[in-house]
Amino acid sequence: MTDGLTRLDTRFAQLAAENKKAFVAFVTAGDPDVTTSAAIIAGLPKAGADVIEIGMPFTDPMADGPAIQASSLRALQAGQTLVGTLEMVRQFRQTDDNTPIVLMGYYNPIYYYGAEKFVTEAKAAGVDGLIVVDLPPEEDEELCLPALRGGLNFIRLATPTTDDARLPDVLKNTSGFVYYVSIAGITGSAAPQKTAVAANVARIKSHTDLPVVVGFGIRTPEQAHDIASIADGAVVGSVLVEAVAQHLDAQGKAMPELVEHVLLLASQLAAGVNKT
Repeated sequence: MTDGLTRLDTRFAQLAAENKKAFVAFVTAGDPDVTTSAAIIAGLPKAGADVIEIGMPFTDPMADGPAIQASSLRALQAGQTLVGTLEMVRQFRQTDDNTPIVLMGYYNPIYYYGAEKFVTEAKAAGVDGLIVVDLPPEEDEELCLPALRGGLNFIRLATPTTDDARLPDVLKNTSGFVYYVSIAGITGSAAPQKTAVAANVARIKSHTDLPVVVGFGIRTPEQAHDIASIADGAVVGSVLVEAVAQHLDAQGKAMPELVEHVLLLASQLAAGVNKT
């Protein structure tokens, strides 16, 4: 565990006290360019995002569907780097010191950057947690334990195939929250089934006191509400990055209304999460 409370701990405690659920918004750093991406991230808290999950662009995002893969490629082509992503967080923190930020991605870029160096610089920039989808619990010495020692939450994925024998290993060094992947497949590929998700969320909660947040396949305010009603929050990503793609001109540049449109969609999803 990390030493002391993190922004994630504080935010989930606040939401629980208010009987609210978390809207976790995913966007890809640098998509379609640094300026536009930074404007979206800066506007997400006001749009209702309780936690911001920022994708670290990578050439081979194997757990991501076509929409997020395309966003990663756009960002890389625009020159986005790991250093640039940390700088975006640093800039965000100049005006917002409360909203938790989680970086999500793959280990390869972090490995080449240097795990200890990355943890130190991520913490200094204002990052709160990491989701690294291709590092299983057996590899905790690589990044998970250094991250925890460095004061970052390390958030693990549980999936429909994570059985009761495997679950304790998954939860062992997890902190911040548990990310339950609602479908067996890639992001954005199918809609989650509420009954099946509810059973698995309840099963995970019987093993941990951590909040359980559900992602993959949530595309509408109604779906976000259904999932949040049986969990501690909902993650929405593919539909937001699709909205970015839909507001690019023929040259792949951001149209003037892009940021406003993405933030409006985020606000609708946030309202869905906590619809009464």
